[in-house]
Amino acid sequence: MPDESVGALAELYLGNILYALELAALSLDSQDKREDAAFYRGIARKLAEAHGKGRGDGRQETETPRDTHIG
Repeated sequence: MPDESVGALAELYLGNILYALELAALSLDSQDKREDAAFYRGIARKLAEAHGKGRGDGRQETETPRDTHIG
């Protein structure tokens, strides 16, 4: 039976989760809710960093994608 723990599912769907968080942040940006958008981008950054550490890919925290605002 496959592992269906929260951690296993989050790792399996991490790309989708990060995409959804960025869509939420973009929507909030368009509503001039910059602090709320930054909150969701912070969650995404933490998830991406944790995934990188779990993979042992040797990246440092400073090498994560930066927040950008398009528009």
